[in-house]
Amino acid sequence: MTTTTVPDIRTHFAEIIADIAATAVQRETDRGLPYEAVRCLRDAGFGALRVPREYGGWGVSLEELFRLLIELGAADSNLPQLLRGHIAFVETQRALPDSPQRRDWFARIVSNEILFGNAQAELGESSTNATTITERDGRLFVTGRKFYSTGTLYADWIWSGGVWDGQAVAFAVNATALGVTRIDDWDGFGQKLTGSGTTIYEDVEIDPAHVLPWTDADGHRSLAYTQGMYQLILLSALAGIARRTLTDAVDFVRPRTRTFGIPGQTSPRDEPLVQRVVGKLGGIAFSTEATALEAVRRLEQADLTRAEAADEDEHYYTALVAVFEAQHAIIEQVLHGTGLLFEVGGASAVSQQKQLDRLWRNARTIASHNPAAYREQSVGAFHLNGTLPKSQLHLARNEKTG
Repeated sequence: MTTTTVPDIRTHFAEIIADIAATAVQRETDRGLPYEAVRCLRDAGFGALRVPREYGGWGVSLEELFRLLIELGAADSNLPQLLRGHIAFVETQRALPDSPQRRDWFARIVSNEILFGNAQAELGESSTNATTITERDGRLFVTGRKFYSTGTLYADWIWSGGVWDGQAVAFAVNATALGVTRIDDWDGFGQKLTGSGTTIYEDVEIDPAHVLPWTDADGHRSLAYTQGMYQLILLSALAGIARRTLTDAVDFVRPRTRTFGIPGQTSPRDEPLVQRVVGKLGGIAFSTEATALEAVRRLEQADLTRAEAADEDEHYYTALVAVFEAQHAIIEQVLHGTGLLFEVGGASAVSQQKQLDRLWRNARTIASHNPAAYREQSVGAFHLNGTLPKSQLHLARNEKTG
């Protein structure tokens, strides 16, 4: 894993991503969970892209990673999202000081032995974390129930959160450990294959070395970085959907021999109105990718220069504003484009065999994960009053450490 250039990396994964794209519609039709696609990506080293080179990984830049995620999102938007927990786990480890545990995780990821899923959120009347860790005879056991456990169905390990002795903690648990149950009960109308269902911990023993106080779980890197990373992964999936919308529109129009309102055999690809729609889709694909990558560059630059920043938090949170601005623009454009797609084909475009509606359904589902209205308000407050978009998690940490 010593490739150095973006084209080399893309070439390495090109065949796998092409296969994922070729089978995406069939998986959507059959609701076929992409175990094989995940296995191929892991075996090819996708999980080690951001592991530093000194630990045997690819050591790619954040922008290089996200260019690949956009390509993967164009193949199947479920894949970037279900890898979200693993990507975040690697970023967490990158920020931590060197340790035997960190070296072990990196070694196992580089050997393609493990892939992480994510299980943080819980259903209930309150956002309070009800998952608890208890100690008995010097051993730790976790009990709780998580939902929106994205990627956990496909994972070897799960990155999760709970409460231990009154303190919020992050912890890693083996996905096949006794007492762990993973349920495919995600019933969203889009992103159906992300495995975002229920994970249950019933008195599961965990290694104390795999537990971190949540105040340290980001390696003292600003929480804005982690927040931005999670959002950007979703935006890369949306940018991928925009690209796939253009591709599907072209593939739909080119072989057709009938044009609405014109008698006889015609070629819709030569019809100016159809060309105009496809042209709009091309513009949306270009602008969403460019916008997402610029937000990635802002966040990466904040991370690379954090040691030089007079105020590290401000440095990161200014970059986070750019991520939120990108979110607003990308969501609007992709939802518009995935609806506009149907203007190129009339009633024949709604055939379930073509599954063109999956693009809008998946985009709408991704867009609903983090309400854009809240992001717009925080961006407005920043521009008007200089207010940084600090989360309640950030404020709580400051209260504990201040």
